[in-house]
Amino acid sequence: MSSTVPPSGLEPYDAVLLVSFGGPEGPDEVMPFLRQVTGGRGIPEERLQEVAGHYLAFGGRSPINDQCRELLAALRAELDARGLDTPLYWGNRNTAPWLGDTMAQLAADGHRRVLAVTTSAYPSYSSCRQYRENLWDAWDAVRAAGTELQVDRVRHYAQHPGFVDANTDAVRDALAKLPDEVPHLLFVTHSLPTAMAATAGPPPRSDNGSYVDWHQSVAEEIVWQLRRSTGVEHPFDLVYCSRSGPPSQPWLEPDINDRLAELAAQGVRSVVVSPIGFVSDHMEVVFDLDTEARETADELGLRMERAATAGVHPAFVSGLVELVLERAAVERSEPAAPSVIDGGSPGLLRCPADCCPNLREPARPALCQAPAAG
Repeated sequence: MSSTVPPSGLEPYDAVLLVSFGGPEGPDEVMPFLRQVTGGRGIPEERLQEVAGHYLAFGGRSPINDQCRELLAALRAELDARGLDTPLYWGNRNTAPWLGDTMAQLAADGHRRVLAVTTSAYPSYSSCRQYRENLWDAWDAVRAAGTELQVDRVRHYAQHPGFVDANTDAVRDALAKLPDEVPHLLFVTHSLPTAMAATAGPPPRSDNGSYVDWHQSVAEEIVWQLRRSTGVEHPFDLVYCSRSGPPSQPWLEPDINDRLAELAAQGVRSVVVSPIGFVSDHMEVVFDLDTEARETADELGLRMERAATAGVHPAFVSGLVELVLERAAVERSEPAAPSVIDGGSPGLLRCPADCCPNLREPARPALCQAPAAG
């Protein structure tokens, strides 16, 4: 069945779908949300209650949904400015608006070619494949209900200049608050089990996996851009937050709090913390960094400034629309040179079935295994 929606300038796509993680918007939603996120992983109840306390300290409301609303508005404005009236939809993996409900609405509204943009920039099981698994589930439900729908996604975009430039500007703004010092830069992302990290992304990759490789390259590019514009060479590290696994399971290290202690012992006086692993201020940012890491820095006598996330920075929003345009051009068999930082990787438009494997459920299907509509 062909689309019943008129062309909008992003042919063959007739809708764009923003896919995000989701988060609770009130105290009653906190524990259901955490159980949804951790289902089947054997996370102890006491750990869930501990994390619930993080949310309840902020009124039981995660900032992520409001930031998705801001990003949707910014994307709508950017599309309109380019003369593109393609409808925008939003679906979450773990809270309302549920991805399955949004996919059903897309089908009901007559859309048949949908392009997904995820609020996760890096390759790994948690930051890519899980999104693709949930997209498969939503797509499969629509297909079972009798609608022929094709869903694609934009490529990984951490190494797109728009994302990197937004983070570079944020670090530059944070540095301006420490004008008389050369702070140590700490680039932060969510920790992962090392076994998961090692299998992240397609070959070629280092033994650390593409998740670590890409974060390292983004950090290096930001430091290089700062050196080029200011002449100052900032020491830096890639560090991690939000470890949640059992002590017996190796996770990516060092934890930001441990590294802060090491730096203070070495005589470092100030740090700038840049959460390059997140596109907006998730709870991992406002609690793990703005609360816990700041308390650690204060106890150690370190001056700490936290750089902003990409959020709705114009370079980031423009970059996401460029990725949408690029993917549409590829589907039309038109030339589409991917924009990427020097030495970076453009990522994948279509992931192979074994990319970023699900170590717990190896046979679980993901979006790129869905057959094309026709």
